[in-house]
Order: sequence, then C-alpha cells, then structure tokens
Amino acid sequence: MIAFLSGGTRDILVQAASRLDLVLVPGFKDSGPDHWQSLWQDGLPIFQRIAQKRWDDPDIELWIAAILRLLGERRRPAVLIGHSLGALAAACVAGDRHPQVAGLMLVAPAEPSRFEAEERVPDGPLGVPALVVVSHNDPVMRFSRAEHWIRTWSAVPADLGEAGHINAEAGFGPWPHGLDLLAALTGMVRFSPG
Repeated sequence: MIAFLSGGTRDILVQAASRLDLVLVPGFKDSGPDHWQSLWQDGLPIFQRIAQKRWDDPDIELWIAAILRLLGERRRPAVLIGHSLGALAAACVAGDRHPQVAGLMLVAPAEPSRFEAEERVPDGPLGVPALVVVSHNDPVMRFSRAEHWIRTWSAVPADLGEAGHINAEAGFGPWPHGLDLLAALTGMVRFSPG
C-alpha cells in the first residue's frame, strides 16, 4: 500500500475497485518508474494498466486499441485514468460511447494537434462523469485550450495552478492529491452491473 495515503481515501478506492476497473492510460512513451501512474500501480494492487508494444509511436489509434483490448478482457465498468496522449485516447473511447466506460480522470490532456488527432478527439460531451486535471503552465496544452476542452466535454475541472505537465519532471511523484481526486470521482460514477 502507499504509506502516505489516508485511510479514508484508501478505503474509498478499494471499495471502488470492488465494482469498477481503475484503468491507467499512460501518455506518449509510457509512464516511467517515477511517474505517479507507475507509483500508484506499484503501491496499490487495484489498478489495471493498458499494454502495447509501440509506446514511441504517437498514433492515438494505438492507444485507443490498447484501451479496447483491456476493456474486452475485463468486461467490468471502468474508470479510465489518462495522462497527456492517454487522456485524449480515453476521451475518444468515452466519446465513442463504449458501454464499459463509467468515468474519466483526464490529467494534463495534450493538445490534439500535437498528435494529429484533431479530427478524432470528441467535440461534445463525453457522456460519463469526467474530471479534467489541468495546469496553468502545461507545455503540452495552453490553459485556455484546456478550459475549452473542459467546456466542450462537459467535464469538471481540477485546476492545479502552476503544475507543469503534472508528471515526474514537474515534481509529481506519488501525488496523493490525485488519489483523493480519483476517490471523489468514483463517488460520482453510476453504472448498471451487467
């Protein structure tokens, strides 16, 4: 278990994982060992993580296919927890109305044009509870553009202020506040057990 995590947040997440898959969707080049996604996965045995062979090929369709493979294997309602390009791919799967997607935590989504994904990223509400975690000085998407996507997707914003790209390079190690945000999001997720 992650030692710094409060008992309340830990209990909420463990309870959520009894009914939902909590799926980590890393960004371009995967999340390294010091990234919060990797630390969450290593510290709490409740997370699933997409897998693919071509993390260095920034084709959003590869990410989408990896999400769909994992959802097909698991067959439970899922909360997708995406970072950067992974956040865009998670939004695409929700935008396609995949029936297993029950919620989204989109952290520091990338500007779609950086990955030639402008035509693929949904331009309307995502249809599930969505939390978009943003930074005012993210080098991968301007804050004004992040605000645009929050409105477009009918998402709830979580504004971290000056937080860079919300990754290890920006000083985000285990990121306990992110786990608190995820715990709150799971409380908004509604699903019909299949």
